[in-house]
Amino acid sequence: MKFQIEKENLLNPLQQIIGAVEKRQTMPALSNVLIRATENSLSLTATDLEIELISQINMVVDEPAEITVPARKFLDICKSLPNEALINFTVSDSKALVQSGRSRFSLTTLPANDFPALEAINSIYEFEIPQSTLRDIIERTAFAMAQQDVRYYLNGLMLEVSANYLRAVATDGHRLAYCEKETSADIADIKQVILPRKGVLELLRLLSDSDDKVKVILGSNHLQVEFNALRMTSKLIDGRFPDYNRVMPTDGDNIFTADRDQLRQALVRASILSNEKYRGIRLILQKNLLKLQAQNPDQEEADIELEVVYNGDDIEIGFNVNYMLDVLNVSNTEMVQAALRDSNSSFLLTYPDQTDCKYVIMPMRL
Repeated sequence: MKFQIEKENLLNPLQQIIGAVEKRQTMPALSNVLIRATENSLSLTATDLEIELISQINMVVDEPAEITVPARKFLDICKSLPNEALINFTVSDSKALVQSGRSRFSLTTLPANDFPALEAINSIYEFEIPQSTLRDIIERTAFAMAQQDVRYYLNGLMLEVSANYLRAVATDGHRLAYCEKETSADIADIKQVILPRKGVLELLRLLSDSDDKVKVILGSNHLQVEFNALRMTSKLIDGRFPDYNRVMPTDGDNIFTADRDQLRQALVRASILSNEKYRGIRLILQKNLLKLQAQNPDQEEADIELEVVYNGDDIEIGFNVNYMLDVLNVSNTEMVQAALRDSNSSFLLTYPDQTDCKYVIMPMRL
């Protein structure tokens, strides 16, 4: 194998795929990047057997071949070179030689045959969506995913595709985040898949705020997202996601409206003296007044008052302050609205200016 490439043309694709390289690998090849060179292109592949990232570079290759080299060392070498550097890459006697100017690096290699590949995806549904739309729907829901829950189907993000709609739902059993966006998907029925946590975070890292479209391919066991010169494939979680419609409160007659940023600041102040382990805060609703109370095992107390728009019953309810802050941090709208039935019911948070997202928070005993 032999090729020559400018540093920037190699560094960017390497940085795109490095997230799939397993740090605590179970097999040596998983810490490597697969370099596959044809006459007119160079592809870089990384995988941890759960997700796979492939970046494509259009270029002329002197001697086509395929080999694997240590991914992070290769990336660090490219990063360390001057910005305008020209990189010469050759493979000889099971060693990869990286040369640029007066710098020479010799890397160990493993045969391309040792590199594992995810099985081919069998497409069930395909649709295109702007990167900004997909990024937005994930950002507004992913925070509610469970972490290492024994209910493995909660350790990911549920994506639901139906006629002209894409919905994302995440829950850890104590709170739920829901968001939907219109798409051009022409699908007769409803398809649900659960994307694992690492796939979700990696997709968030790769998506931009541009209106450039990506192609989303749903398979029976995989989800694939195709960018211009990049392709991400992720295994799906095999499980049945809870029926989110049953969790959505529909009888919350007591509704208060507050300035989002003022409420967020009040919650942050009250949380300072909350129990560090349980993060519980008491919320007291009275006519046009919201009180936030917190106390901890050291008998320290916080009492914060905030003017809100409210004409319902007097209600006192406990909740995890972090759950509320997570919701308030994923939006920059001016106002937020909460609806609840009584002190023992979960409450529904929405944004009057963004009706496509809903958030449910379960109460907690204090």
